[in-house]
Amino acid sequence: MDWNFETAENLGAALRAGDVTSVELTDEAITRIERDDKAVNAICVPDFDRARAAARGADRARARGEERPLLGIPVTVKESYDIAGLPTTWGMPPYRDHQPTEDAVQVSRLKAAGAVVLGKTNVPLGLQDVQTFNDIYGTTNNPWDQRRTPGGSSGGSAAALASGFGALSIGSDLAGSLRTPAHFCGVYAHKPTLGLVASRGMVPPDAPALPAEHDLAVVGPMARSARDLTLLLDVMAGPDPLTLGTAYGLTLPPARHERLRDFRVLVLDEHPHIATGAAVRSGVERVADALADGGARVERHSPLLPDPAEAGLLYMQLLVSGSVARFPTDAYEQLRSMVAELPVDDRSLQAARLRGMVFSHRDWMEANNLRELHRHGWRRLFTEFDAVVCPVTPTPAFPHDHHPDPLERLIAVDGVEYPYFDQLVWAGLPTMPGLPATAVPAGRSPEDLPVGVQIVGPMFEDRTPLRLAELLEQRIGGFLAPC
Repeated sequence: MDWNFETAENLGAALRAGDVTSVELTDEAITRIERDDKAVNAICVPDFDRARAAARGADRARARGEERPLLGIPVTVKESYDIAGLPTTWGMPPYRDHQPTEDAVQVSRLKAAGAVVLGKTNVPLGLQDVQTFNDIYGTTNNPWDQRRTPGGSSGGSAAALASGFGALSIGSDLAGSLRTPAHFCGVYAHKPTLGLVASRGMVPPDAPALPAEHDLAVVGPMARSARDLTLLLDVMAGPDPLTLGTAYGLTLPPARHERLRDFRVLVLDEHPHIATGAAVRSGVERVADALADGGARVERHSPLLPDPAEAGLLYMQLLVSGSVARFPTDAYEQLRSMVAELPVDDRSLQAARLRGMVFSHRDWMEANNLRELHRHGWRRLFTEFDAVVCPVTPTPAFPHDHHPDPLERLIAVDGVEYPYFDQLVWAGLPTMPGLPATAVPAGRSPEDLPVGVQIVGPMFEDRTPLRLAELLEQRIGGFLAPC
């Protein structure tokens, strides 16, 4: 039997039943990687010797009667996580030889749960792209069409899952970096509520692995099924033991509903800042129809929805506001001059990004106060709805574009071109207020490319969008391996 595309849940059941060993699963995964990854380039740092040793240890533990959530299951880890003895570079050539001596907290949790780490997955330079390529490890291709990107920055993890290289992976998300690759590669991902999952050790190689809390950014699970997302989130979730974990434990509330017909869902497919492509719109429609056919209450508009136009501008400002902290003074002053020349009434996303780059502390506080008003608006919305379904990006996976200046790139939506980073506004819709969002497959485009949607839920009610994702998987299907 080919185990490589089985879910982690099924692999766990097979391991408990004695139908397969962890050594067999690990050897089969390694064989597949060695055979197929030359074309995909998802696994940038293999760790096969230690994986085989961990698999042998998992089999011995099971023989002793031990039970752990991921015992013996092969997984991968995004390159940006520290793993002792392996390079952590974030794709930055000056750090190609950087090797941390301590595992990231999430790597430690994976290992404690019994997972077998096959290796690390590729990332874009500095994790700052919607694609996955760098000068150390090269370009990761989309398994569905190698001429196209798998997304970024967790593109290597999504491509690995779609290719059968391990049952689970862990990534990170600041601008859709979990959800966009899942959407482009036809797999599942969950962006947790901001602050739910500790991120220590998911840090640039020139920075210490401190238990800092980062604005907007989260780490989270990726998988080939919705139930596997919940399985992995339960391993990952919880405060850092060095900080909040000293005083607090974690108790996530259950999903609001178990039956599809009890859900109240707001469906969105239009954004004031960018068009939605026909292929993505069709995916949203397929999900909306499945929800309605299952008895859910589906609405298309609500006056309670916080203004998405304002939210898009605010997200862009918060996203880039910290990006110039290390800029040379002359470069910063040049940015200030550019902002001074902007028309006062320029409300474009490009202008918002420029203004955000030169935010003063006062500017940031004003933006943060506005964010709190949006968060309050979302709380009000979730008294009337249980979830919001919307696109992840306006298009399916697009062709590789390695123009050295991302600000010169464009994204084409049904033939109309927009600034490259404008495509982030859908991902930013839940990111700016810190809401959980689950990316789920929603069909295929006319070019046979995966199309996904995201299910946005109430803050710290992560089990609600995850449960709705499970119910949708049952009605419309989920992951399909690339042909």
